[in-house]
Amino acid sequence: MGGTNTVRDFATAGESRSSALDMLELLVAEAPADRYEKVVTDALAGGVDPEELAELERARDLSLRIRELFERRRQREAGLVALVDTVRDLTLPYTLDTLLKVIVRRTRLLFGVDMSWVALYDPQQEGSVVRAADGQASAITVGFRVPMVGGLGLRATRESGPFSTSDYLVDKTFAHSEDIDAVVRAEGLRSMMAVPLQHDNAVSGVLYAAGRSVRHFGPDEISLMVSLADLVSIAIEKARLLDGTRREIAELAEDTLRERGSSQLAQHLRSTHSRLVDLVLAGSDLQVLTAEAAELLGGPLSVRDPAGRELAAAGSLPESAATDDVAAASLDAHAERRPVRAADGLWVAPATAGEEMLGTLVLAPPEVTAEHHVQLLGMVAQCIAILLLMQRSAAVADGQARDELLRDLITGSPSVLEQVAERARRLSLDLDEPHVVVAIRPEGGIQGRALVWASAYAHRHRGLRTMAGDCLVFLLPGTEPGAASAALSKELSSVLGRRVTAGSSGPAGNPAAVATTYQEARRCLDAVVALGGIGSTASPQELGFLGLLLSENPDTGDFISHTIGAVLDYDNLQRTELARTLEEYFASRGSPTYAAERLHVHPNTVSRRLERITELLGEKWQEPAQALEVQLALQLHRTRRVLQRNQDHHRADRSSG
Repeated sequence: MGGTNTVRDFATAGESRSSALDMLELLVAEAPADRYEKVVTDALAGGVDPEELAELERARDLSLRIRELFERRRQREAGLVALVDTVRDLTLPYTLDTLLKVIVRRTRLLFGVDMSWVALYDPQQEGSVVRAADGQASAITVGFRVPMVGGLGLRATRESGPFSTSDYLVDKTFAHSEDIDAVVRAEGLRSMMAVPLQHDNAVSGVLYAAGRSVRHFGPDEISLMVSLADLVSIAIEKARLLDGTRREIAELAEDTLRERGSSQLAQHLRSTHSRLVDLVLAGSDLQVLTAEAAELLGGPLSVRDPAGRELAAAGSLPESAATDDVAAASLDAHAERRPVRAADGLWVAPATAGEEMLGTLVLAPPEVTAEHHVQLLGMVAQCIAILLLMQRSAAVADGQARDELLRDLITGSPSVLEQVAERARRLSLDLDEPHVVVAIRPEGGIQGRALVWASAYAHRHRGLRTMAGDCLVFLLPGTEPGAASAALSKELSSVLGRRVTAGSSGPAGNPAAVATTYQEARRCLDAVVALGGIGSTASPQELGFLGLLLSENPDTGDFISHTIGAVLDYDNLQRTELARTLEEYFASRGSPTYAAERLHVHPNTVSRRLERITELLGEKWQEPAQALEVQLALQLHRTRRVLQRNQDHHRADRSSG
């Protein structure tokens, strides 16, 4: 508003007004920063008086601030687009070394730095070793050993988070290493940012981005670097798993050739594995891969998640597949990291990624089971593990895109709304259908389990979820906010084992209405907390007259209908005066006798009418809280009737005139 008032003030200042409008034209033309200063310089040369010069300088400062905000938003959008492109690259089936080269190249281009490199931890050398570098001059090359006695990477590793410096060699906020300082000096590096690569709560390496000039990395760049590191960690683990699978297959083929003296079996295993890997890389889903594997193995096959739920199946397993023997064999298979046989003859194989359990395969083998069946089952398990890991990697990228979309929607930014249709289409969402917003706050704060559950719940109900402060926010298809918040609260309370409080609103019929609906849901949540209703849920409709106060667009008709609609409908159908009886009853301080005098009827008539009202409104209509809402609804109804009559009179007067 300040910028608008400044421009209006310039409108009264002759030459100064023209110069101020020049500032706005420069903003529209996206002119460089020095052009704004030139407007002030020209005005000063033209002899502008000091007061007008001060106003013009303020217009220049505000315009530069607006330009900076636009530039930051443009950079953030460009960074997100580049990050999505990077995600696509990382899902390709690279070997580890090729993947690392792609990573450092993408990092250097993504942040516009002079150099990027990645160092992975090598326990044999008791330190980290540079595995790939891009933009280097001579010092930081592949194979360089990074000592674990100082440097930016050590600081980032110990803090398990990103760390940056604008001028490395003069920065005293972290411990230095003479060896690292020497190569930094040789490369001419100054600004640097490092972020650890973590998987399963263990740091496997560090990703670096560095420039040869002083540069302060902003919060958006650091956040983008952290997101990139998370995706890189998954991609590296996937590449390692693929490399490990290939190494295992090669070793298995060599052992088979050596022990059996037959190349035919080894060739069969290699071709089979190649066919399965081709299916994975061609984008086949889990069901297709399972069906192909079952045919190769010669028996029914089931793929299950870590909780034992079936993900895909080909053929029918015997009933014994659900016994405790199979469950125990599954634990043994994951502990020993190889297929094992259950007591009832079924084979169980683990699908793992490192130490992580991704799933379990249960096979009913043919009557004659050769050694190569067991080997093939192990290969199938590894291929399925790769597919599950790739699906999860894609789900991470999709989940981030969904999270960003809802976060942008609840801000209501016009620039976001222009792009929302295309972004929603990519995520298979129809935001022009009715949606409700639920803001939910777990007691004790949001923890990892709540975030995992929230992502799964939103996906299951074809909606979106994000975090806003201390709340989880959901956008879900539907028209009943109260029912949606109740279901959410019940399920999350069960998952966390503690109470959660929720506020809801809606429905929102288009993307532009989401921001307003979200604000109403947050106000309902705050109202529930203020009223001491921790662990409860509420929507504007459920809060009664409080809902009118909290709603962005109060619907008095809905409130009247919800509160005394049954009485009004009965009066219209039966031509009775229950609504008027209620008014006189409250006006008489709850006395049927006085109400009868005001109505000019017998007290028994009032009593019978009150009994009918109780049948229509329920036993609790005279309790203080509900009685207050009933009185308010009666007042609103009477006011609406008066206003309607006045409008009818005005129309009649205009018609006769």
